[in-house]
Amino acid sequence: MKTISKKLNKEEIENFGKEVEELRTEIMAKVGKEDADHIKRIYKAYRYTEVLGRGLIHFSFEPISFVCGTLLLSASKILNNMELGHNVMHGQYDWMNDSRFNSRTFEWDIVSDSKQWKFYHNYMHHTYTNVLGKDHDYGYNFTRLTEDQKWKPAHLTQPFTNLFLAMNFQWGVGAHGYRVEYMEIPKKQRKKRSLKDYKAVFFKKIELQMVKDYLFFPLLAGLNFPKVVLGNLIANLIRNLWTYAVIFCGHFTENAESFSVEDIQGETKAQWYLRQLKGSSNLDGSNFFYTMTGHLSHQIEHHMFPDMPAKRYREAAPRLKAICAKYGQNYNTGSFVKQFASVWKRIIAYSLPDTYAGKLMGTKKIYLEPQVSLVDNAISFVNPETKEISTV
Repeated sequence: MKTISKKLNKEEIENFGKEVEELRTEIMAKVGKEDADHIKRIYKAYRYTEVLGRGLIHFSFEPISFVCGTLLLSASKILNNMELGHNVMHGQYDWMNDSRFNSRTFEWDIVSDSKQWKFYHNYMHHTYTNVLGKDHDYGYNFTRLTEDQKWKPAHLTQPFTNLFLAMNFQWGVGAHGYRVEYMEIPKKQRKKRSLKDYKAVFFKKIELQMVKDYLFFPLLAGLNFPKVVLGNLIANLIRNLWTYAVIFCGHFTENAESFSVEDIQGETKAQWYLRQLKGSSNLDGSNFFYTMTGHLSHQIEHHMFPDMPAKRYREAAPRLKAICAKYGQNYNTGSFVKQFASVWKRIIAYSLPDTYAGKLMGTKKIYLEPQVSLVDNAISFVNPETKEISTV
């Protein structure tokens, strides 16, 4: 795997972390009414698109209104999952004291149980981001993404298993939750609560979602029962494909790095910030695009500041990028097409034995050397091999 950042010494790492923490403190001091108004607008948009979408599906008599209804319901489910659910359950809006946006009580519109998700994602993933053997989100325990994971013949199937996961992503997220919660219990204590108990929580959430989408609303439509089932099925499929793509782009692009347990021994806050940067990827786009990704288009900022109201990542991003440039650190960002293609390159490459994976991915390390202009304070990066220069 290519590493395109300058190797920092301890003093540089601590100075980097100090500047990142100062940025976080400054932006968090601004959090208030603007952020509350934003999440309230998102909540209204989620509700209105759901009502309008379900209405068009129920009462459509021709394909156009059915398609429009299905797309609106898809948008509603995406907003609920991403900008609303994911961010609310990170505690980004707990300070509002509004039950609609409280991380302890919010339940989202997918088959994953919120409490199980918060344990394996908020705690395990955000603490041990991309640490092999600790971060269960890294490849979801079945996708090989680095030569540091032992290759097995079963990995040959991962391009196909990932297509299946993409189409059924809410199910993968839900099933992942109860397994991780159980696996993280010390073996001596597992008898107190069996895997069956954790699985029961997941199955209860499945029951609620299935009844709502494939029984309750279809029954309201009477003879249009099959059409409503189809509309809900397509809306869930679109949401699954979108969330899979966004989340994988944020974690598994070609230059997103992984780490060993030994790498994080005695890790300082500054080193933790640096690991979040190196293990994350961003997506470039419009403000509408950012909202529909739940601002996980800014995965670097999210990994560094998970409790910051997500809309603030737009404000933090250019300043964080400048800090990274100052210290010669790669700020991994690009278009959706570029980053998603990079994800699939990685999935396909590491489905193969190391000999072939290495050829596809490349193993040479290239450190970008920063040079600062004394005239205009511009920061340029010089590739020592190609002598190409890029300026920030």
